[in-house]
Amino acid sequence: MLKDSRILKMCGEKGRRFMTFRQRVSFIICMDSFIVLTSIYFSRFLVNATIDIITAPIVISSITLLLSHHLFSFLFKLYKKAWEYASIGELIIILKSITYSIICTAIVQEITISDTYYRLLTVTWFLHILLIGGARLCWRIYRDASHNKGLNKKPTLIIGAGAAGTMVARQLLNNIDSELLPVAFIDDNVKKQNLHILGIPVVGGVERIETTVKKLNIENIIIAIPSLRKKELNLILQECTKSKAKTKILPMLEDLVTGKVSVNQFREVQVDDLLGREAIELDIEMISDSITNKVVLVTGAGGSIGSEICRQVSKFNPKTLVLLGHGENSIYTIEMDLKEQYGNSQIEFVTEIADLQDEMKMRLVMEKYRPTVIYHTAAHKHVPLMERNPEEAVKNNLIGTVNVANAAKLSGVETFVMISTDKAVNPTSVMGATKRLAEMMIQDMNKNSSTKFVAVRFGNVLGSRGSVIPLFKKQIEKGGPVTVTHPDMVRYFMTIPEASRLVIQAGALARGGEIFILDMGEPVKIVELAKNLIKLSGNSIDEVGIEFTGIRPGEKLFEELLNKDEVHEKQVYPKIYIGKTATLLVEEINELILTYATEDKEVLKNRLLNIANNRVESRKLISISS
Repeated sequence: MLKDSRILKMCGEKGRRFMTFRQRVSFIICMDSFIVLTSIYFSRFLVNATIDIITAPIVISSITLLLSHHLFSFLFKLYKKAWEYASIGELIIILKSITYSIICTAIVQEITISDTYYRLLTVTWFLHILLIGGARLCWRIYRDASHNKGLNKKPTLIIGAGAAGTMVARQLLNNIDSELLPVAFIDDNVKKQNLHILGIPVVGGVERIETTVKKLNIENIIIAIPSLRKKELNLILQECTKSKAKTKILPMLEDLVTGKVSVNQFREVQVDDLLGREAIELDIEMISDSITNKVVLVTGAGGSIGSEICRQVSKFNPKTLVLLGHGENSIYTIEMDLKEQYGNSQIEFVTEIADLQDEMKMRLVMEKYRPTVIYHTAAHKHVPLMERNPEEAVKNNLIGTVNVANAAKLSGVETFVMISTDKAVNPTSVMGATKRLAEMMIQDMNKNSSTKFVAVRFGNVLGSRGSVIPLFKKQIEKGGPVTVTHPDMVRYFMTIPEASRLVIQAGALARGGEIFILDMGEPVKIVELAKNLIKLSGNSIDEVGIEFTGIRPGEKLFEELLNKDEVHEKQVYPKIYIGKTATLLVEEINELILTYATEDKEVLKNRLLNIANNRVESRKLISISS
């Protein structure tokens, strides 16, 4: 009984929908019939200037025109159109239906009365189009006016008056639930400026953003140019930050086309948008030779850089990808991610939970899988924490690297790529010092090994664990203040995918013993980054506030990628340089490894910094060319 009642209810709902459609079609048919008859009889009055409009030929013509109109309207589905969304396509259908109707009427006139009233049919054609099209247009105008009437919508500026910008504007205008109301376009195309698109003015180029926001009280800015290059986007964002409006960006064009996101699902401005860095073009053939159908091992595979390297490596179809890490949760996460993304491939994903400090375990892992390439990303990277725990930095960053490198050497690994940092240059922190010593050790190993040992050095990575950006966003969401260590603090920044691609490319370029330096672009002032994030979130700096907390232990105002004159002038690959020389203090490092556990923390910190900065009185120096 319950089932029957549900069926009846569903049938009732369908019936109501059907009746609603029938009522709508019936109304339009009646309206069109009135328009058709009015057109031909009023045309008769205009052409002949007489009130004697009802004659046999005119009646025959009117019946023919009426039937023809409804016939072609059904054929072209004119009665099924949602006129509130009508565009040029619907106008063309109206033109076709009416033109064919007039032609049919002319043929019937010729057959029945052996004459064709050309002037009458021409005037009828014009009136027919005017009234049929006008009726639809009036409905759309009424609907748009009723939708926007009395709604408290936020004035919105759309940057880009092209296809994407027009699509966004139309969606916002037609969507009654949207809280955004487009009131102006910005476009650098001079031919579009001062014109109106969908009733919205194109007020000028990018330089007019700030004044337009003030003049029209704009609350939101939408950048609707999906094909925009990073540098061009950066220039637009710089103009947007001069205003108080909140800025959002239209999703990527391919995501819109494939239906992953809709046109009104705008994304927030990301920090990498502010950097204005273009995508990296990789040497696919060179990388494929070193990775495809080979065994690749990644240490720290669950970390920010490690996991992204795993994703990038998987694109080149290695035979086996070994995911090695200490944290089981992060390794499980990247394993599931890769299996989901590359489940249909022939890649074998293997996980190994292991500690780099376990020398025997490292040897067993290398012996078991015999990798061709190793990307060593595992490390302690948090500067203040390593200042308080220098012995842990030594164990993980230095001894862990030596253990993995020795195991790689014994197992005949072809290429060993270590991820280093710009903090290893003239280090003032324990983290930077241990990374510098690790660089020295693998360069020394390269001299007596068939394995090509190289290091890749770069600066801060956006979105990585411990990055300042998520902290800034969280502080802005809470209403501030945003904490910055020093007003003159400067850092290099790079996105995780960009860094990972360059690391893989550097590994393919390796000859052995090099320290590759990635081109990080221009350094960025942290305080300016914080200000831009605040402005682009729609807040003012005064409302959120910026608080300077002071430089933390081990930090310096600016980082360096190389000392002076330590880099070849010519790039070995776009955005990749190679260091010229390196001075290795192998004996001092080995002695440190043997005695670090018994030393006081302050003594150990000083010793690390002295060796890393070559401040050692008695030492055996080994210089090699890179």
